[in-house]
Amino acid sequence: MRTQQQGSVLFAGVLVLIATLVIIQLWLLTAALEALLAHTYDILLPATIASLMLFVMNALLLGYVVSFDRKVRIDDRGSRV
Repeated sequence: MRTQQQGSVLFAGVLVLIATLVIIQLWLLTAALEALLAHTYDILLPATIASLMLFVMNALLLGYVVSFDRKVRIDDRGSRV
């Protein structure tokens, strides 16, 4: 039971982090599009790099949650048998 509670807290925390990172990515996209429409191209490369870094961070966080869930499910099967 304790592992399930820890998993719920972990999942909620990671979900908040992912949501925050997605909002930052949307802000970067908006800034990049505004710069593109204003013909100010110097911001496009840094915005793209930052967005890619945020994407990688989101992918790693999601991978961590999936692996933790898999571990909890395997442990639950072993304890029930």
